[in-house]
Amino acid sequence: MAHSTNSSIDQRRAFLLASATGLAGLSLGSSRPLIAKTPDRLTNNLGGGKAKSVILFFLCGGSSHIDMWDLKPDAPSEYRGPFSPIATSAHGVTIGEHLPLTAKQMHHLAIVRSVGASVNTNDHHAGYYYQLTGHAPDPTFLSQGNDRRPYADDWPFMGSVVGSRRTLHPNLPNVITLPHQPSKAPYTRPGQFAAKLGVEYDPFYVSGSLAEPLKFQAPALALSGDVTPEMLQSRKVLLGKLDHARAEFEEVASLRTWKQHQQRTIDLMMSSSTTHAFDVASEPESVRERYGKTVNSMSLLLARRLVEAEVPFITVFWKENEAIADKCKSAGGWDTHGNNFGCLKENLLPEFDQAFSALVEDLHQRGLLDQTLVMLTSEMGRKPKIGDPRSGGPGGAGRDHWTHCMSVVMGGGGIQGGQTYGSSDRYAEYPSEHPVTPADIAKTVYHAMGVEDLQARDSQGRPYHLLEEGKPITTLFGS
Repeated sequence: MAHSTNSSIDQRRAFLLASATGLAGLSLGSSRPLIAKTPDRLTNNLGGGKAKSVILFFLCGGSSHIDMWDLKPDAPSEYRGPFSPIATSAHGVTIGEHLPLTAKQMHHLAIVRSVGASVNTNDHHAGYYYQLTGHAPDPTFLSQGNDRRPYADDWPFMGSVVGSRRTLHPNLPNVITLPHQPSKAPYTRPGQFAAKLGVEYDPFYVSGSLAEPLKFQAPALALSGDVTPEMLQSRKVLLGKLDHARAEFEEVASLRTWKQHQQRTIDLMMSSSTTHAFDVASEPESVRERYGKTVNSMSLLLARRLVEAEVPFITVFWKENEAIADKCKSAGGWDTHGNNFGCLKENLLPEFDQAFSALVEDLHQRGLLDQTLVMLTSEMGRKPKIGDPRSGGPGGAGRDHWTHCMSVVMGGGGIQGGQTYGSSDRYAEYPSEHPVTPADIAKTVYHAMGVEDLQARDSQGRPYHLLEEGKPITTLFGS
């Protein structure tokens, strides 16, 4: 794939600027869905089409499958580590001992333990791209590594595909991502944008902070880096900023489409229903206490509110805590290169367990779980053999990157809970029984949402398929 012409550079620049705003509707010479879209609700005999919304919870950094979902108590100590499996509410299904609250919700959840997601770099950018789009990374991920930027001709984020197949929400965006956009510029992770599908299908990015977990900017606009919350209150100033942004890529933009989306964004920002949807502080204190007091916890609570508001696709990217970065030899998330077990037991797992179990329980109690697909994933698993050379080898007790095998958890939206699918080998290094790929996982999401039409048109009007690879794991679904 070539990425060197002046035209493609201009398009990439326009794409990145538009994606940063989360509101631009530009043609960019890119693809468009066919006019005949899949209906909002489909029925079939394979259990799909029941979900109205998806909550994708993404554990940034690469969460350890062997310590959470696929423990190997009979493996040698240098693989299994100190954690033990515990029984759950699902007969015969065990998970890690430091997930006691999630264990009580396992009758609602299914674990896919055989996701083989090998990428050519065994690193973050390629892992994000594969998991979020279902497409194997192209050779530019190998040649550019974690310097590889999002491109306008990348394959689209699965959330953008779902959003493009839904009727436009009357008050809110169809696709919302919170509480941040991974990762810190200029190392923005590819795969989280609509890309070749068209930036009008990009997620709206909503920002939250570690310091003020109840406060969300709705939506957050990063136009040029100098827009303050006070400035966002001024319609005149905001319109001026948008006009300035438009001028920077007017040569490749569709002015009419831009103005339509500009006006829609302003209307959304000024809407009382938008403001209400993001007001997690209005939730009863008992509910907030159940989820926890962190920005990740409140992001999941906000995701539940957005499901209630019938937003089709909500993504929560785990926000790293830099206070534990040195302890874990990471950016403060799930990239546990050092002290893997201490970081999981003392920091990551308690916060995750409380928040994730609360989400599943809350959705079930409100009668929303059947119509909401909850999906938990990460860009990779962790290396089963303990000892990352970057943190002192075995003595550093870290787990390195591992894209060759991981687990994905799903629940709701027609998924039959209390089951596992597939298995890994005795060391959790590679899929063994019923191996699947991220393409199969993406197709399973589409199946749950009733999205069967994956046709789009390129800039020449020619139809093409958004994801040829993969098949939905239909055995996960109930009747």
